[in-house]
Amino acid sequence: MSLYRITKRAFDITASALGLVLTSPVWLAAVIGIQLSDPGPVFYMANRVGFQNRPFRMFKFRSMRVDKQANEKNFKADVNRIFPWGAFMRSSKIDELPQLLNIFLGDMSVVGPRPASADQVSVTRGGKYARVGSVKPGLSGPSALYDYIYGDTVTDEAEYEKLVLPTRLELDLYYIQNACWRLDVKMIFWTVRCVLNSLFHRPSETMLAELTGWAEAMED
Repeated sequence: MSLYRITKRAFDITASALGLVLTSPVWLAAVIGIQLSDPGPVFYMANRVGFQNRPFRMFKFRSMRVDKQANEKNFKADVNRIFPWGAFMRSSKIDELPQLLNIFLGDMSVVGPRPASADQVSVTRGGKYARVGSVKPGLSGPSALYDYIYGDTVTDEAEYEKLVLPTRLELDLYYIQNACWRLDVKMIFWTVRCVLNSLFHRPSETMLAELTGWAEAMED
C-alpha cells in the first residue's frame, strides 16, 4: 500500500471524527427539520458500490417524501418529492453529512469518485470505467463538484444522461489517474467554495470551466 493511501486513511479517520463532533448541532437541526416537514425515517439508506465493487449502505439525511415504490435506477431525483427543508439541505449539502459515518467506517473517503448506485453499476463501472472501483468513493471530488455546479441545473433525466453523465464519468477517471494530496486538498477547498457560492447565489464558472477541461482531456 502506498504512503499516499496510508496517510489518506489516517486523514479520513481524523477528519470524519472531527467533522461528526463539529457538525453535531447541524445534525440536530436537520433531524428536527425533517420531522417537521415529513415525519418518518431521518436517514435515507442508499445502496451503493464502492472499493473493488463491494456493496455498502450510504447514509444521507432524507430530503424527500417517503415513496415505497421509488427506485435508484434514475440518475436524477424525483424533484416532486423533495420537501422545502429537504431542498435547502440538498443545496447546502447538509443531506450529505451522514456520509462522515461512512468515511469513519472505511466505506468512503473524504475525496474520491462518486459512489456508484447498485442499480447503475453497468453504466458507471462498466468498460473503461471499471478502473474507478480501484479506489474508495468520496464525499466530494471532481465529478461530485461538476454535478453540484452544473448537473443539478439539468432536471430532465434524458438531458442529464446526455449532457452531464459523460463528463461525470470522465472526471471519475481523471481523479483516479491523478489522485494525490495536492488534488485532494484542492477538491476540499473547492467544495467549501461551491457550497458558499450556492448559498450566496454566486457563480462557480471558473471551477466549472476547469472541471470541464479535465474531462475533455480524458476524452482526447
